[in-house]
Amino acid sequence: MRDFTPQDAGPARIREWIDRAARLYPDKPYVVSVEDGRSISYAQFAELTRRLATLLRGEGIATNDRIALFAGNSIEHIACFVGVMAYGATICTVHVEMNRHHLGRIMAQLKPRLAIHDDEHGDLARAEIATDGAAKCFALGRWDTPQPGTLFAAVGRCAPHDADLPATGPRDDGVILFTSGTSDRPKGVVLSYREHIGNIEPMTHAFGMSSADRVYDFRSFNWSSGQSLGVLGPLAHGATLVMAKRFSASRFLDDLRSHRVTIAAGNPTTINMLLNTEQRIDAKDLPELRFITSSSAPLAPQEWRRFEERSGIAVAQGYGSSETAWIAANPGRERRIGSVGKPLAYHRLAIVDARGRSVPAGEVGEVEVGAFDDNAYRYLGDDGAVEVAGRGRWRTGDMGFLDADGFLHLAGREKELIIRGGVNISPVEIDGVLMQRAEIAEAATVGVPDRIWGEEVVSYVVLRPGMGFAPDELMAFCATQLPAFKTPKQILLRDKLPKSERGKLDRKALVAEWRRGRS
Repeated sequence: MRDFTPQDAGPARIREWIDRAARLYPDKPYVVSVEDGRSISYAQFAELTRRLATLLRGEGIATNDRIALFAGNSIEHIACFVGVMAYGATICTVHVEMNRHHLGRIMAQLKPRLAIHDDEHGDLARAEIATDGAAKCFALGRWDTPQPGTLFAAVGRCAPHDADLPATGPRDDGVILFTSGTSDRPKGVVLSYREHIGNIEPMTHAFGMSSADRVYDFRSFNWSSGQSLGVLGPLAHGATLVMAKRFSASRFLDDLRSHRVTIAAGNPTTINMLLNTEQRIDAKDLPELRFITSSSAPLAPQEWRRFEERSGIAVAQGYGSSETAWIAANPGRERRIGSVGKPLAYHRLAIVDARGRSVPAGEVGEVEVGAFDDNAYRYLGDDGAVEVAGRGRWRTGDMGFLDADGFLHLAGREKELIIRGGVNISPVEIDGVLMQRAEIAEAATVGVPDRIWGEEVVSYVVLRPGMGFAPDELMAFCATQLPAFKTPKQILLRDKLPKSERGKLDRKALVAEWRRGRS
């Protein structure tokens, strides 16, 4: 894999992508919206971001000044996100629905110079913005038919210009994004331009993205994965983003077909939904689709194989985190089932033990990365100040191993490991055994309190439609596949498993449920 060195990735790199795409593909759509059919060409996008730069300069926005964006997926969201970064300020993306109970605290932390909201989230956002008083507030509006009083009406009155831009460098703040928060308080992750923009070309190279691609993405562009693969990846190569506001199993295949999609974004939840749909899924009906990605959570190998066997469509799993962006990616049809792909070379990934020592291939340890020797991994404090959580190398909290060919395999979160009698057990391994059974649609294993062993192994399963539940038979099957200390002592039935909007399994919720059932 080519070794990219993204040390110099700053606002100038984004402007270079915009200018190159506008020069080479002026009339080519950069973004197409599947819901309303609107699109914006690269030439139009280049002019729009230059007009936005003029407005930001007129507002006195400087390096590291924060601009809060409360919006769902739209062309206007993308124009703000990319335009603010191309200008050289800090864009702060907030997923309103996931963080609606935390918006006041988020605003107090951010202390933005400008706050921008779309119509869908206007009432919620305005209520919190008004309590702050320091931020100037704009309604987003539409770029193509700007309504009076909106941001894009003001942008439309500005001349396109990119002179006198801030002297923003690769180490200045590029993005602040908030992790998905339901009951827990979301964390504000602060990423420099070097961390966020420097990840794009290594990631797109790993996935094999080119100017010929039409990338379909429905995931929220308020989070790192969608920002990178969906928004910035196509921009860096002059490709086209086919954008949806959210996932729809009934519309998904029609969207891929009608827009001649070549790469589709996905996650384990959406792949499972497609598996359980009555629609016919056949790669022959989608001749231009090269693969579907899967990220945010590990995809069970059994479901992976089942989807590929049923549809003929390759699944290319990838892996990353909010703090590090993409870490590894499977290269399309050259993917290795069960793996999240080969690590991006610049991350200098290692698998380490509790003392930080590298372990041999095949041995499970914690995933550690360190793209830059001097890098600071940062969060936003309650008072709005940036706090450094680590320097140099960063332990992700994910457990995994590298196989003999350098592919990375994940074994679960460090905090999710079950410690039974002092022995570490990976819940993902037990999930995988249960998923071998034809009647199991989903499985999740947790460690629950035990007076003798400290923790004991309990599994939850979701059945496929029409299947019967035989827990003793399932436990007997596990006993043939696992040593006794890893075999579940209970298998419980659930209609569905608790997950975040991003498709991440919430094992803590299952442990809490087990505790409530025993109290």
